[in-house]
Amino acid sequence: MIQAIVTDIEGTTSSIDFVHQSLFPYAKSHLRAFLRAHAAEPAVAEQIAETARLEGRVLSVEDAAGVLERWIDEDRKVTPLKALQGMIWAQGYAAGALKGHVYPDTAPQLRLWHGQGKRLYVYSSGSVEAQKLIFGHSDAGDLTPLFSGYFDTRIGGKREADSYRAILKELALPGEQVLFLSDVGEELDAARSAGMHTCQLLRDDKAKPFVQHPQARDFSEVQL
Repeated sequence: MIQAIVTDIEGTTSSIDFVHQSLFPYAKSHLRAFLRAHAAEPAVAEQIAETARLEGRVLSVEDAAGVLERWIDEDRKVTPLKALQGMIWAQGYAAGALKGHVYPDTAPQLRLWHGQGKRLYVYSSGSVEAQKLIFGHSDAGDLTPLFSGYFDTRIGGKREADSYRAILKELALPGEQVLFLSDVGEELDAARSAGMHTCQLLRDDKAKPFVQHPQARDFSEVQL
């Protein structure tokens, strides 16, 4: 029996367009001013230093802003970018300039599963902080009380089976008691290799069907 459900965000609980057409542009348009204003703060300085380390050269604040803007354009999934985006988004959510998108079926089904005693988790390439912001300020209300935990790329890449083994270790559950939901077939392959059950969400034409996994058009069709 499924005891825990781990869900992706983009294309699964929420629209890919929301991330790429709202969140990313917001972060990019505010990034340079944010770095200028907060570069001396330890949490921000740490991410600027990590950006320089990954680039392999010394970076001024302006240089770092240029690198990070390029990484946004390239959709690079690197920790310093994700961390800084999360800080910028936090300001946007707090100001009411951003509202986290979830599909209409997401919140009711999450509440149903939670009410059935299922433990709910998120695993996304976005930082844990960014995940909490999307669900904490969603257009369906604050959904964070429904979740037992969050995972990002600090536990490993989403197409690597070892990442899902690490998640299972954190959950203290065998794979046959955990269901992973995603729109990306390669992620589902990795989760299944780690022993998890899987289901592919096919919400729009952007998802490439992987017929070796059970499929659903929305959360109401997911079979536990």
